[in-house]
Amino acid sequence: MAGELPFETPLAEMRKKIMELQQFGAEKGIDFSEEIARLEERYRLLEDEIYANITPSQKMHLARHHGRPTSLDLMNLIFDDFLELHGDRLFGDDLAVVGGLAKLDGQPVTVIGQQRGKDTKDNIARFFGSAHPEGFRKALRLMQQADKFRRPIITFIDTKGAYPGNTAEERGQSEAIARNLLEMSKLRVPVICVVIGEGGSGGALAMAVGNRVLMLEHAIYSVISPNGAASILWKDATKADKAAEAMKITAADLLAMEVVEEIVPEPKGGAHADYEATAGHIKEAIIRHLQELSVMDADELREDRYLKFRKIGEYAEAREEEALPEEAALSPE
Repeated sequence: MAGELPFETPLAEMRKKIMELQQFGAEKGIDFSEEIARLEERYRLLEDEIYANITPSQKMHLARHHGRPTSLDLMNLIFDDFLELHGDRLFGDDLAVVGGLAKLDGQPVTVIGQQRGKDTKDNIARFFGSAHPEGFRKALRLMQQADKFRRPIITFIDTKGAYPGNTAEERGQSEAIARNLLEMSKLRVPVICVVIGEGGSGGALAMAVGNRVLMLEHAIYSVISPNGAASILWKDATKADKAAEAMKITAADLLAMEVVEEIVPEPKGGAHADYEATAGHIKEAIIRHLQELSVMDADELREDRYLKFRKIGEYAEAREEEALPEEAALSPE
């Protein structure tokens, strides 16, 4: 398997043995079909065991896999007649954010996503998927256009965070993110957000104020990247794996906390193993949620979005009679 991660090494080694045995049998005219069948069965069992027990840090590496499908990959597989639109009409065109008009099974929609590069040159041009203010303003321009013409909005989230450099700060990074949070909360059309890779910090949230937030099975979503958290907690960004284990960043964690509404399954081996299957699962989920939201009017959609975020972080206060006496609360025992 090309580009396998460290925890996938046993699978790569077993696959290599199977291929070598197949090649040797073909060259020597020897039938190894029984041996190959046994090895392939062992491979399937090992594969099931490995992917059923992936740790949060391993999911982080899967979410960041260089071969994982990007927003543009999924847009072209899920939607028809995708027409990309450019620029924020204020400063320029940020290539870290892509978006435009498309059709989802014949229904006009606006689709927007954060876009990583496919190689080093492309990544540099797209700032590794970390948007400047003009990227967020381009996204907002497209969302306001969709609101005007009553088109549902679908966003794809895949960023470590907003661009952290001087150029972004000079052009109003924090204001651009805050503006998106405010304006997205007031949209009168259905908004469905899908975390397809890494959803990090305000750069992710600036495009994720939706009626429904979905996550791919091995995606991650957090208030800060594990690297950033490690830098703050231990002054060492190399401890990102340790931070990932403690941060509750996986789809299962976030579903349990009701931060997201659904986990979209990925093919065995991750989204990069089968783009079309991944796109098919996402498309099915988007259509299903759009059907649920399509019966709501503008006021109901806004209220639904408000309640979705209002319930996150719910807590309960102990009744006065249940509270510990002050003396007991202060006691070292």
